Amino acid sequence: MRFTTRVLLLQLATVAAVVALCTVVFVLLGLQQLRAEAEASALNIARTIAADPQVRADVAAASADPGTPAAEALRGGPLQAYAGAVTARTGTLFVVIADDHGIRLAHPDASLLGQRVSTDYLEVLAGNEVVSWERGTLGVSARAKVPVLPPEGGDPVGEVSVGFEPASVFDDLPALLIGVAAAATGALALGALAAVLLRRRFERLTLGLQPEELVALVQNQAAVLDGVGDGVVALDPDGIVQVCNDDAARLLGIPDAVGRRFDDLGLPVAVTAAVADGTAGDGVVVGDRVLFVDAQPVHRAGRHLGSVLIVRDRTDMLALSERLESVRALTGALRVQRHEFANRLHAATGLIDAGRIADARAFLAAQQERGPVDFAVPGIDLVGDPVLQSLVGAKALEAAERGVLLRVGDDTLLVRTVVDVEDVAAVLGNLVDNAVTAAVAAPEPRWVELTLLGDETDLVITVADSGAGLAPDATPFARRGADDRDRLHGLGVGLPLSRDLARRRGGEVWIVDPGGGGSGAVVAATLPGVLDGADTRPPPPTTPPPPPERPSS
Repeated sequence: MRFTTRVLLLQLATVAAVVALCTVVFVLLGLQQLRAEAEASALNIARTIAADPQVRADVAAASADPGTPAAEALRGGPLQAYAGAVTARTGTLFVVIADDHGIRLAHPDASLLGQRVSTDYLEVLAGNEVVSWERGTLGVSARAKVPVLPPEGGDPVGEVSVGFEPASVFDDLPALLIGVAAAATGALALGALAAVLLRRRFERLTLGLQPEELVALVQNQAAVLDGVGDGVVALDPDGIVQVCNDDAARLLGIPDAVGRRFDDLGLPVAVTAAVADGTAGDGVVVGDRVLFVDAQPVHRAGRHLGSVLIVRDRTDMLALSERLESVRALTGALRVQRHEFANRLHAATGLIDAGRIADARAFLAAQQERGPVDFAVPGIDLVGDPVLQSLVGAKALEAAERGVLLRVGDDTLLVRTVVDVEDVAAVLGNLVDNAVTAAVAAPEPRWVELTLLGDETDLVITVADSGAGLAPDATPFARRGADDRDRLHGLGVGLPLSRDLARRRGGEVWIVDPGGGGSGAVVAATLPGVLDGADTRPPPPTTPPPPPERPSS
């Protein structure tokens, strides 16, 4: 049996029990009220009769007579006639008048006149009014007994007893029971209707899921939200955040998002647009992170339940991509260098084999002046590390294809080898690529100047260009969205990633000179601990000692 069905049956049983209990209580209260009304009516009638002057005088006279009144005299007496008239007029069961000895002076059964009453009368003669249900000669009745006082006042000289039979008391009981039954039926129907509506509402809210399924769903949700590395944000149809795991809060910078409108969280337009359109977006920049966001609407049984936003961090992947691009360029440069070096060896070997030693010597001297690769980079000999020579040569070739001259500054001094090629290649490659892009947009001559300085094991890189410089309001280290076309000097993701790589090593990337007014920008970077501690410069030549002088003969 489904949980909602069990709840419905339990609610119906509870409503039925409550209605039955209330019905019994109302019936008992109604019976009590009917009895109280009958007793009050009997008491009022008895008081009226006992206060009648003629009744008081006749009862006082009967009580003063030491003998017992004759029944024949009482049958035609005024008290009997008066009591009969009251009985006929009020519908009572009986009206009995007795003297101070309990002798009946008036009674509905004339054969009982002159006899003692069947119930106690001493309490009434003591001056008290008595209301009770008692059994007498006429059966059970609701009766009231009131003392009769003499005309001149004093102690009671008799009593008046008025009674109603149960049948007349409960004449209104059927109407009362019908009313109570109608109310109970209405309450039961209303309770059943409320239970049915509550069941439908419960199933609508839970999408027909049972509590056991909801528990399993919560457990699975907690496991998924805490176990995946992606950020997950769930929105209801009104755009209110209902679920936001820790990764989403960290990546989007929204620690207290649950219960707030997604549009009010201050996120970039690309994120809110993806949620509104139910689309995906790559390269979305939020804070210092580059994210991939994917929003999908959620439907169940034809009902729109909201949206789910998946957030993935692409920052490290982009950093790795930049490193791979630099390594790829370096690999290509080394391949070109190996091929060119092999060609030079073949040429030199051919000259030597031909016996043209002087030509071979001249060829090798010319190659030494030309440099280690097949294209010349001014000042490349100032870079002592062969890996960086190859990387700079590859970047120079790419820059030449775009009409930009890459040269090494005269202040370059690097006599140590690089031990962490990936970070150096990524940072240097990004800075040079940004500078080349800026120089391409400027008029000729277009150039980029690279300066490398070794400070113990630290590497200092400075890149200047002939571009137009940075705009006064430019923020080169701010990440931009994928649709931003202005990427000069790192206005995309290259320069921020270079700064991240440098800061991870304890270094920094900064703008030395924003340029402008006909001069380009100057960007510098420090990379601690990327150089080997050994000096690769050849030792200075030593002058051989002069030969010892021969002793003179």
